[in-house]
Amino acid sequence: MGMAATRRTRASSGNNVLLLLAIGLVFSAASTTTPAVAAAALNGSDDDIGAAARAAGLSVDFHAASCPDLDGIVRSAVEEARRWDAQVTAGLLRIFFHDCFPQGCDASILLGRNQGGSEQDAPQNTGLQQAALDLVERIRGRVHSRCGASVSCADILALATSHAVNQAGGPFIPMELGRSDSRGPAPGWAVNRLPPPTDGVSELLGNFGNRGLDGSDVVVLSGAHTVGVARCSSFQDRIDKKTGKDNFEWGLTGYCNGDKEKKHALDRTPFNFDNSYFVELQNGRGVLTSDQALYRDGRTRWLVDRCASSQDEFFKRFVESMLKLSRLRGADPGPVRNNCFVRASFGASSATKDDLVIDTTAGDGDGDEDLILAAAA
Repeated sequence: MGMAATRRTRASSGNNVLLLLAIGLVFSAASTTTPAVAAAALNGSDDDIGAAARAAGLSVDFHAASCPDLDGIVRSAVEEARRWDAQVTAGLLRIFFHDCFPQGCDASILLGRNQGGSEQDAPQNTGLQQAALDLVERIRGRVHSRCGASVSCADILALATSHAVNQAGGPFIPMELGRSDSRGPAPGWAVNRLPPPTDGVSELLGNFGNRGLDGSDVVVLSGAHTVGVARCSSFQDRIDKKTGKDNFEWGLTGYCNGDKEKKHALDRTPFNFDNSYFVELQNGRGVLTSDQALYRDGRTRWLVDRCASSQDEFFKRFVESMLKLSRLRGADPGPVRNNCFVRASFGASSATKDDLVIDTTAGDGDGDEDLILAAAA
């Protein structure tokens, strides 16, 4: 298969579509909602989730014939990267969420700053982890060397994120494959959909609801903060409080001591994917405003308690929510890129010289600015 071959598509195996939950109806109840009522509202339908994958034309074996060694190549590359820097798990998670949420999972966030209009220039994407960005491109090179240009950067990012979570102690996410790479970056208005770290529960529910995600997704995807750190600038709103600070907030103020670039772990085990993040919320030690808000609001508190008491339940729900997120369709599908940082060349029979030059300015992260849901300013 030629280097510039466009990716094949698959017909949908069904005409079902995901029936999205009407977020305004589900969460119109007061914050004193009982756990039983809240659980009924937050729990989604497995049938709906399966229908979404079929409608998107995705499947776990999409590349089984064209690239049978794909999974092994990705897994070994992630293992190698984590031996050097365990924080690559947090880096991949943040990149994956920040890619999917604005306009779908299409690797648009990978396009480098020399490509014009790069999402990496947006303040929401400050500090994307360079090691994780480079890892995706390194995997692409190995995959295309073995299989030709048959696997998109979007699929490689999804699969690498799954393996990174699993290797950090979390569940394996059986990512369905078959995504297209975008032609260009997401527009600014789409990137602005990324939720800031100052959001409360109502804002989070509305924002996620607009993307077809529900309250359960808000809570369990926030659980990705069990790995990684945050710059002090990301919780400056808590430091700036003049009155009403609790002991933890006073501790954050003293820790940062005016240095907005200093970094604070988001839970007590920042290298392990576990449920300790939720225990921290129960103890009032959520670092970000958007994190601690989940325990202060009755609409989400019950699920924080469930995830804190059962890591198995958190893992199960996390897999379900990550699969829902991964099924958000790209808005501007194009051919497979010959370099994840560079727009694909259309109509070419082989890669151009520009396609083969790796863009070393793809991101300026220092490797440990790893917020997932919260878009640091």
